Amino acid sequence: MEPLKLVAVSAGLREPSSTRLLADRLAEATRARLAGEREAEVRVVELRGLAVDIANNLVTGFPGAALREAVEAVTAADGLIAVSPIFTASYSGLFKSFFDVIENTALTGKPVLIAATGGTARHSLALEHALRPMFAYLRAVVAPTAVYAATEDWGSGGDGSTGGLAGRIERAAGELADLVLGRYGAGPAGDPFEDVVPFEQQLAALRP
Repeated sequence: MEPLKLVAVSAGLREPSSTRLLADRLAEATRARLAGEREAEVRVVELRGLAVDIANNLVTGFPGAALREAVEAVTAADGLIAVSPIFTASYSGLFKSFFDVIENTALTGKPVLIAATGGTARHSLALEHALRPMFAYLRAVVAPTAVYAATEDWGSGGDGSTGGLAGRIERAAGELADLVLGRYGAGPAGDPFEDVVPFEQQLAALRP
């Protein structure tokens, strides 16, 4: 059985980047959650090095070789982790531009974990009013838990195990792993509405 493909997209602009660090932590946590059942290969796509190719693609409609390879990796992934820094209360322009060059049906049904980094926790709702609606429009299947990491979440030592961040990473990774394995929210087999009494029968039972 071939390994599952996990791809993490990081839109961090600096080196080192907290956005890349969060992408790495989420990818490793998801790989670890899958390890008991399926082997998974992880690839990180850093958009920083593709910025010129993305701009050229938006203008010309033709991707360069490096951008084409990145897009193919994302669209072929069994699970996608998408991480953006938050600028002006939303995802970065580079992050949005990358997904703009992908066909708008290419992510249909794909399990996606969304995450973001920022200087203050006040911008955490950008995950819900910006990233989640974008992937909903692309018809991806977005994990319920979104992960936001503010500067203080990393702790003074710079590790990702302080505060509540580690717990959020583990919860989100578990949800993505379940989505990739096709078992998230699985209930008993059969039609859950099979035994529902039709409304007309319920009304008839109320008549004297």
